[in-house]
Amino acid sequence: MSELSSSIVSKVWSFCTVLKDDGVSYGDYLEQLTYLLFLKLADEFSKPPYNRTLPLPKEYGWESLRDKRGAELELHYNELLRVLGQQKGILGQIFTKSQNKIQDPAKLYRLIDMIDKEQWSTMGADIKGQIYEGLLEKNAEDIKSGAGQYFTPRPLIKAIVACMKPEPMKTIADPACGTGGFLLAAYDYIVGHYPLNKEQKHFLKYNTFYGNEIVANTRRLALMNMFLHNIGDFDSENFISPADSLVADTGLRVDYVLTNPPFGKKSSMTFTNEEGEQESEDLTYNRQDFWVTTSNKQLNFVQHIRTMLKTDGKAAVVVPDNVLFEGGAGETIRKKLLETTELHTILRLPTGIFYKPGVKANVIFFDNKPASKDPWTKEVWIYDFRTNVHFTLKKNPMKFEDLKDFIECYNPDNRFNRKETWHPETNPEGRWRRFTLEEIQSRDKTSLDITWIKEKSLSDLDNLPDPDDLAADIVENLESVLENFREIMRNLR
Repeated sequence: MSELSSSIVSKVWSFCTVLKDDGVSYGDYLEQLTYLLFLKLADEFSKPPYNRTLPLPKEYGWESLRDKRGAELELHYNELLRVLGQQKGILGQIFTKSQNKIQDPAKLYRLIDMIDKEQWSTMGADIKGQIYEGLLEKNAEDIKSGAGQYFTPRPLIKAIVACMKPEPMKTIADPACGTGGFLLAAYDYIVGHYPLNKEQKHFLKYNTFYGNEIVANTRRLALMNMFLHNIGDFDSENFISPADSLVADTGLRVDYVLTNPPFGKKSSMTFTNEEGEQESEDLTYNRQDFWVTTSNKQLNFVQHIRTMLKTDGKAAVVVPDNVLFEGGAGETIRKKLLETTELHTILRLPTGIFYKPGVKANVIFFDNKPASKDPWTKEVWIYDFRTNVHFTLKKNPMKFEDLKDFIECYNPDNRFNRKETWHPETNPEGRWRRFTLEEIQSRDKTSLDITWIKEKSLSDLDNLPDPDDLAADIVENLESVLENFREIMRNLR
């Protein structure tokens, strides 16, 4: 992050502590910032040198907020949010169901004044984007709010995108996009790696990206995040749908799917029964394009993503361990993936990198293929980045550099020219290993949950991790066990 971005993030975020005393959460603060930033940008673009005509009622523009104080400001701001939420295009999408969470008009005015002092339109898209991303990351760190579940670690996203090498004039989707991290990393990659002509720039801005996010506030943050990165415009149509992407096949077919679907195995819906009590019910999706019907949300996302891909489309998906070893529907889906797509790479992720503790996850990379009588997958390459790897969110966070060895082994320039680092005699600790389809098919339940490296702490007491790392590992494992017990309890209800 640049020095300018960092100083603005610190300044804007420091005001949050003032509002926290009034019961305004990090997420609520970020939401109000989104509304006000959008209005300030619209105001700047309507003036020289841009002189743009924007779909914003003048009486509800930025200037209408600057000259009001006290109760008058509060009343006007509430009315402004209501009116703008009824507008068309991205304007209405960002302000839909918006509410004023800042009850003290004096503090609302201070926030308006702070935003007013910056000239946002003259900042590059990279600077504005960095500032907003910095705020989103700070919001994700607030574990109590649960915002972290919508925030995938940026070094991991950057590494996945570096392996996928998205190209201009191709479509990219994330059916569970959170705050838009994958889409923005793909945007940055394309801008940074290709000299784009006018047609390619237009396609990148308006026709490349598609997403789904069912949580209204998170979707609002994603729309603003993309807007600040120069994706879409004030009068653009919506490119992030509020619909549950699993409900139906919309017919959309894309070149790339990059995603980290929400954690938690079961899809469920809550309703009120005849006695007025809240009940939860497993949600299954009866879709003709799915290989198997299941209430397991993760397995449904894998099936949906395969449907979304063009015949030659490519996907990278973060999945929990259970997707790799679960029987029943899980086994059926793994077999179908191996047959109908080329499931060529699995990255086993370390613990301690997600804001939701207790998560053991992997990234699966697969390429869609046309129908064939023979399985498309001939071999699966696995990189074990979990065994003997220890990260913590604060003291030892994962960095992009930590994933460079995986990227090198993946060989994005030509993944058909790979070399194992594992060798049974000369390097049994090698992290990069190839498994043939026959070896995988011979495993119980066609399990892809494969490990071969010895955990050093189990055999070498002199090589134990730091106490902090050990404690973090214990917490991770306990959280994972607790989550499994909660799942069992939910199923017993």
